[in-house]
Amino acid sequence: MKKIAQVILATILISTFFLGGSVSRASAGEPKILEFDTMIGVPRPYTGATNAIRGIPGGGLPWVVASAEGELKASGKLEITVQGLVIDPNDPAAIAAGRAGTNPSATFKAIVSCLSKDAAGNPTTVNVSTDLFPATTGPASAGGGNAEIEAMLSLPQPCIAPIIFVTGAASVTNPTGSWFAATGF
Repeated sequence: MKKIAQVILATILISTFFLGGSVSRASAGEPKILEFDTMIGVPRPYTGATNAIRGIPGGGLPWVVASAEGELKASGKLEITVQGLVIDPNDPAAIAAGRAGTNPSATFKAIVSCLSKDAAGNPTTVNVSTDLFPATTGPASAGGGNAEIEAMLSLPQPCIAPIIFVTGAASVTNPTGSWFAATGF
């Protein structure tokens, strides 16, 4: 009788471990739309409005990023950490302007760009923006170009092929803000 009780107890413990573990992981793990550990700064061909991506123009000068990581969850929770997001230190125009290797922007924001559909069911691009977040200014060697962005966004349904941009503040001439880095490599 004692052996049967031990077998039943062992069966219950093993079942609880496997089933309980699965339930807790499922409830704790919110679905991710996108997770990344790299971004690319604006290369020369994408600077300015001429070759805007999904309606978002590139910064006026090329940018580089030392490191970036983040994730976008199905709930709209967005987290991004960038380090060393600065104007390209090797770009001749940036060198001539005296801005090479620096971040002149005290704030960054993120834009999530999704391919979606409008109310009539037609394809459309929807760009959803965060508020501004502080960024460190100055040269990358002194910690310039670092920022953490964390926000809840209302994503369109569906959100197909999302691209995440780190941008500067919007202006009268550029209502979306120019992108400095985007998901990719």
